[in-house]
Amino acid sequence: MGVYGTLNAAHVRIRRVSVHLPNLPEAWRERTAAFVSDLHLGHIRNVRFSRRIVDTLAALKPSIVFIGGDLYDGTHVDAKRVVEPWSKTPTPLGTYLIAGNHEMFAGRASLKAAENAGIRVLNDEKVVVDGMQIVGVDYHASASANRFELMLHHMDIDPNRASILLNHSPNRLAVAERAGISLQLSGHTHRGQMLPVRWVVERIFGPYTYGLHAFGKMMVYTSSGVGTWGPPMRVGSQPEVVLISFDGDLLP
Repeated sequence: MGVYGTLNAAHVRIRRVSVHLPNLPEAWRERTAAFVSDLHLGHIRNVRFSRRIVDTLAALKPSIVFIGGDLYDGTHVDAKRVVEPWSKTPTPLGTYLIAGNHEMFAGRASLKAAENAGIRVLNDEKVVVDGMQIVGVDYHASASANRFELMLHHMDIDPNRASILLNHSPNRLAVAERAGISLQLSGHTHRGQMLPVRWVVERIFGPYTYGLHAFGKMMVYTSSGVGTWGPPMRVGSQPEVVLISFDGDLLP
């Protein structure tokens, strides 16, 4: 089991999904987005792992990259070193990151290191990229439903235009759906990473523990993540890089 779990955790899969978003900007019709989460870069998953993921993304040639939090792991990570390969990520529309719960341990300086490597950190804000509303919310900001709802309200999200929300955990889905979000991208769960933890996580998050699902008018994709937390093993889940293609009713 130990050998299998270690080999399984090292074998990163490519998961391809297609998402229908109403009011899709025409410029996004032929585009793909790569979504990676939970790299947990540190002593175990170090700069070599970081470089391998960047090389994988380069081969996929996405138009944009989203990182769903927990880029780092632990309190003594050399953030500048492990994130340096990301400065070579060839994405026309850039790379966007939100803070997960483990960024709290790595410290704010780790987010600055990501910015210095060319990654755009979305700190509870909305940006518009070729008509697509991209919203990034810090893990702790979405922990409170009231705070999360107020924050999304102040971002002035247009429900009649397509939007993507980066939220580390697949929680507070009703809040995001009421705000008019089209697609939420999350991680955090690792799909349990190891049995029997997977069963516990599925009790907490239900069907939104992993994969693509609808929540009302909003689509939600929760990734199993690409790295590991704790022992570098996976049993009952697989590490993945997600490649998302978009289709939908185009805006006039």
